[in-house]
Order: sequence, then C-alpha cells, then structure tokens
Amino acid sequence: MILKALYDYYHRSGDLPVLGMELKEIGFIIVIDKYGNFLRFEDRRIDKKSAQKFLVKKSVGRSSAPVANYLYDNSQYVFGYSDKGDMENMRKYFEVFKAKVEEIYDVFSDNVALKAVYTFYRQDPSIMVEIMQNDPLWTDIIKNLNKKYSIFSFLIEGDTEIVASKRELINLEYDDNEILGRPCLVIGKHSKTVEVTTATMIPGSQATAKLVAFQVNSGYDSYGKSKGYNAPISEEAEFAYTTALNHLLRSDSHNKFMIGSRTFLFWASSNSDASKASEDSLFALFGRTEDDDPNKRIELVRHTFMSIFSGDLPANKDDRFFILGLAPNSARIAVVYWNELPLREFAGLISKHFTDMEIADTDARKEKKPYMSLYSILGSVTLGGKSSDATPNLPDAVVKSVFQGLPYPFSLFQACIRRIRAEQSINITRAAIIKAYLNRLNDNNNNKKLDIMLDKENQNQGYLCGRLFAVLDKIQEDANGIHSIRERYMNSASATPAMVFATILNLSTHHLEKLNGGGQIFYERLKQEIISKLDANGFPAHLDLQDQGRFFVGYYHQRQTLFSSDKNNKTEE
Repeated sequence: MILKALYDYYHRSGDLPVLGMELKEIGFIIVIDKYGNFLRFEDRRIDKKSAQKFLVKKSVGRSSAPVANYLYDNSQYVFGYSDKGDMENMRKYFEVFKAKVEEIYDVFSDNVALKAVYTFYRQDPSIMVEIMQNDPLWTDIIKNLNKKYSIFSFLIEGDTEIVASKRELINLEYDDNEILGRPCLVIGKHSKTVEVTTATMIPGSQATAKLVAFQVNSGYDSYGKSKGYNAPISEEAEFAYTTALNHLLRSDSHNKFMIGSRTFLFWASSNSDASKASEDSLFALFGRTEDDDPNKRIELVRHTFMSIFSGDLPANKDDRFFILGLAPNSARIAVVYWNELPLREFAGLISKHFTDMEIADTDARKEKKPYMSLYSILGSVTLGGKSSDATPNLPDAVVKSVFQGLPYPFSLFQACIRRIRAEQSINITRAAIIKAYLNRLNDNNNNKKLDIMLDKENQNQGYLCGRLFAVLDKIQEDANGIHSIRERYMNSASATPAMVFATILNLSTHHLEKLNGGGQIFYERLKQEIISKLDANGFPAHLDLQDQGRFFVGYYHQRQTLFSSDKNNKTEE
C-alpha cells in the first residue's frame, strides 16, 4: 500500500521528472576547457545542508559491485579520491566511471562537450588529482565528502549547462517488454523487473539507504530467485515511487516534518482544494516555520481542518490522506509509522486534537508559542524545553495519538507531571496536556471531564484542592509579592493534601491581614466556597496520579480566573 500510494502521488503531482530522469543535488562542478584541461571547482551549495538541483539521468541502484552514474557521481568515481586514504581501492571506482564516459563517447563522439570530458579522462589520474588539490575549494570539498550533496559533474568553460544535464546526450529508451516481464507487485503490470532499487536517503541514514532493499549474496535466495526477482517491481513503478519519495524528502519540502531521528511524510490522494489545504495546514501545525504570530497560524490550521470535517470546505468522497514515518536503520530505512484514511475522517481527528487540547488562555503568558503544536507539546515535558530531547519513543506515540484519535500516551502525562514537580510551574501547554490526556481516557469511574475553563461544578477532590491552592498562592502574591507557598508546598499539596493544607491555610490567614477590606472579603468567600465542596472527612490523605493531574488543572483554571478578575478590576479603575 505504501508503494502504491507513492506511485499514485507521482502521477498526481504532474511536475516531477519523467521516467529515467531525476533532480539531483550536485554540490561541486568541475570546470574544464574544450581541450579537457581542469580549470577550477565551482561551489553550487545553497547552505550547509543542501545544494543546487540539476535534472540528470536517474541514478543507478548499487549493491556491492561498482556501478557508475551518467556523467555525475561522488569523488570516488569521478576522480578516484576518498577521505578513507585507500587510494588503490578507490581505483576500481574511478575505472568504472572512466569506462562509462568512454561508453557514452562511443555513441556521442561528435558532441563537443562530451569530447572535452573524454579528453579529461585521457590524463594520468594521479596528476589530475594533484592539479585539483591546488584549487582553493579543495579543502572545503574534502571536509564535506560524506554529505549528500557531495556529488560532482562537469561544466565546459563558457557554457551554462552542465554536461550531465544536456538532453542531447541522454538516451531514455528502456525495455518494457510485457511478454518477457514479470507481474509488478505495485501496479500489476507485466514489465521489466528492477534488480536493485534506488537509494532514498533520509536524515541520519547512509547515502545508500533504501525504502525497499533486497539481499545480494547467494545462499539466501528464495526459490532460486535473487535480488529484486524475489518481489518483482517494474522499472516504471520503482522510478515513480522513488521519485515521489525523494520529492517529499527534499530539503524545502512542505510535506514533511521531523521529530528527533524520525522523518514523517504526508500527502493527500488528489489535487482538490481540501486536499491541498490539508497538506499546507498539517505542515503549519507540525513543520518548523518562521512566523511573527504562530498562534494566529495555528488558529488558521484549526479553522481549515474543522471546515473540511464540517463540510464547509468540501472534500471529494474518495479523497484520502497518507502519513508515513521513517527512521534510519543500518543500510536500510525503517518504516515506523503508516496510516491511510479518508481525508474528512483525518480532518475530524485533527479537529479532535484541537478540541481536547483547548484550555483557558490569557494574554499574560510570556511564551507566545502555539501550545497545541507537536514541538510545544514535546518541549514542555523536557528539561531544556527542546522537543529533540524527548524520550525516543514519545514522539511516535504522540503522533499516533493525534493521527488516530487514540488516548495520549501515559509517558507524556507522566513526563508532564514530573516537569511540573521539578519546576513548581504549570504553564498553558502542560495544563492542556493533562486535560487532553485525562479526557481521552476510558474512565471507568465516570469522573467528570475537565472543561476548557474554571468549572465550579467539578467536585473532584484533586481538582478542588488545586483550586484552593491557587487561591492561597494568589493571596500570598497580593500580600507579599512572593510565591514561597507554591515553591515549598505545591508538590506535597498535590500528592498528600491532608499533610500540608492545615499549615498553608493558617499562613493565608496572616497574609489576608495585609490586604484591604474588599480583598479580605473576596478571598475569604472564595476559600469557603471551595472548602465547602470538599469531603466532610477533610482533605484527602493521598491523591492518585490522575487526581494529581486534576489538581494541577484546577490550580491552572483558578489562577487564570483570578488573573482575569485582576485585569477587569484594573480596567474599571
């Protein structure tokens, strides 16, 4: 299903390279004159991670045997150099590339540009490399030999097109004999089978990593079939799915996002307005973008998905949405997540995430990050506030919860409680995580769901204790401008209320004496209102972990309400 979905995406896109071609990042150009003499290197890198792309003949699939690409390749092939130092071993790669140039020259001997490249390879390779080493760019080239963009091709001095991109030198004929071919497992068509698939490198993987790979050593063959003949994939299907995959993986792609070592790709099945809007919105939600007002951007995302789900933005009945999660794994690429579902259903699941994470907000918070985005969620439960520091399996679990409407992972809830206890601080993101986690649970005790804002009807003992603690904290803040109650007693109050509330209630009496008459009456009434709803036996001796979560949400809700009251009072004054 994954390969067929990628195959369909290739044909849906319409602007991708035709069969036999590909857009290749080539970081360095070897400039030669028409006599084949080396002149200089040209740097075609865009930044530290990417380089200019050129339309060239599709790269070859490689196993253990050296195979050269069509007039472009890495340093081992193009001029027999490696940073490993084993120059004799590199010679075999160089000879294969040289033979490839000679083979092409036999067909296009009248071409001036190709003749220059052919003449270049008539030189002694050791002298050739020695001359190259005097180029100012050589040191930088050596430092970056292992980068994805460390690919070399040729440019004739005065020309504007590299030799590898010259259409007159590229023969795209390929054998599609349906009679001799095997049935392709992707599209069902009888066609020529590929023996080795094309590399589709992802961040963190080897340059030769592939989504689909076959063993190449004898002794493990299935029913006498080797390489790609174990699971036949046609040249057409292999080209389409690898081209689509590399297009989705490109550095400027808006169809991917990364969390740690995981790369997630997503795409819709059609070009409808709803499909395009869903792709753009998911990137805005999970991708990293520069934005002056990220919360406004997230609000637009919410509106888009809710419009698709409600039908205000019509989606075709057959529109589907795909999410593919990949991770580097030795020489291959591991599929860590795959989901395919109708577009409208997917929009409903994203809308549910927004609804579950929604919680009271004020303009008092210092961080204006969109608290419902994946990076904010993960960053809020780590020590340094960086999403990349989240435990390895947590991002996958959160993504699965959002994309499939499942309960949020217990490890997220646990990490959130742990960070609150460590810092005695509960911000909007942490409160939203706890609310969303508890509300999605299949609660056998029929506990009341947590609301977006303060719920005075909620009589859960943990929630009430949190509300009361927020009031006592605010009294001290108004009286003395400090939060020593929160810093010293929050952890104990959230776990074993009976042990500490008598103490902090007594402290609040002294704090109230410092307030004016109106303030004393207001807070005393609020305290009594909350205490009256507590169990007649007094404060609970112990709160379980779920009720500890409700404590923190109750604290957050009450603080938000008190802040709004303060703001309204100042406005009236």
